[in-house]
Formats: sequence, C-alpha cells, structure tokens
Amino acid sequence: MVNIIFGSNFLLGGLMLLSMILFYLLRFVKPSIARDEDIFFTAMGVLYGCIIIIHGWRLDPILIFSQVLLVGTVLACGWENIRLGGFIIYQSEQKN
Repeated sequence: MVNIIFGSNFLLGGLMLLSMILFYLLRFVKPSIARDEDIFFTAMGVLYGCIIIIHGWRLDPILIFSQVLLVGTVLACGWENIRLGGFIIYQSEQKN
C-alpha cells in the first residue's frame, strides 16, 4: 500500500531528495571537488528520501524526531565535507 501524506515525513524526505540531487549536480558544477564515491552516497540518500516519503506516515513522533536528527547530522557532515574539499583545492592552487 502506498500512502503519501503531506506532513513532516514528506518535508523530511523532500529535503533529503533535494539535497542529494544538488549533491549529485555538484559533479557538473565543480568536478574538482566531486569524488567517485559521491554517486553511491547520492543513491543511498535518494532511496532514503523516497522511503521516508512513502512509508513515513507509519512513524510515531519520537521516531520522526530521530529521523530529523539523523538527516540533520548527515546534511551537516555533507556540507562540511564539501567545504573542506573546496578548501583543499584552494590550498593546492595557492601553493602552485
């Protein structure tokens, strides 16, 4: 049964889908920062977002809160990883 409800699960899954699509598009915008394993992480994030959108209606409030914390942590670590990759590229260009 597919039951999509426009609640917090839809917002959380949509945020994850949007961020993973933007993470994948980074390969085309700044290919020097992108790595090969980013495709795997993008696929996992898109799969997670779809699962949360479709089956998130079953989660009680404490479980949806744990998923919010998990997504927040993953997005923060991903943002830091992208920034550090850009900083490393910037530092290597400064030395040359």
